[in-house]
Amino acid sequence: MGRPRTNDAAVRERLVACATEMFATRPQESVTVRTLAAAAGTSTAAVYTLFQGKDGLIREVREQAVAGLFQDLSAVPGSETALDDLYALAVAYRRWGREHRHLYSVLFGGAQSFVPSARVGDRDPVRPLVAAIDRALADGVLAGGTTQIALSLWVALHGLVTLELAGALEGAAAEAAFRSTIDAVLRGWATPAALPALRRADTAS
Repeated sequence: MGRPRTNDAAVRERLVACATEMFATRPQESVTVRTLAAAAGTSTAAVYTLFQGKDGLIREVREQAVAGLFQDLSAVPGSETALDDLYALAVAYRRWGREHRHLYSVLFGGAQSFVPSARVGDRDPVRPLVAAIDRALADGVLAGGTTQIALSLWVALHGLVTLELAGALEGAAAEAAFRSTIDAVLRGWATPAALPALRRADTAS
């Protein structure tokens, strides 16, 4: 009888899925190659064959998270105004986080934490946000530095999504907090001429 295959696509997918959940819900040091392999119904050899070990599997999970978030944010259609683009990107970010809670936890505070950088890669999830901010600056509706504006929006969004995933914000309270927080951040960077357009939180029922 031949040796069972340890490097097919199905095994790879199971390992990534199990690793995503484990790295998001357990201390990193408690997750071993053996526990990962057992959870995925395969051998430790598969982890080394496919990912060169635990660190390689962590990188794969993070890369899948980055790619998924980038894809969803890049799919947000442009609108007539940069402020609407920014709000739509915030909505898409929140939706991705709520729909992919384990990937979100790994990417923004799990086995490998996200570190914002001034350098933006071609497939960096922050690229669509930076593009919208640059448009808003060019249109004269926001004033400030692109990096500072992007970081303040991300901090607000991350706080909101983290609270929702923890169950601290739910239902109508979560919706109201999201609208008012994003509106407040945009107001903080808005030029006087742009303020009349920022009425979402004030007019939301």
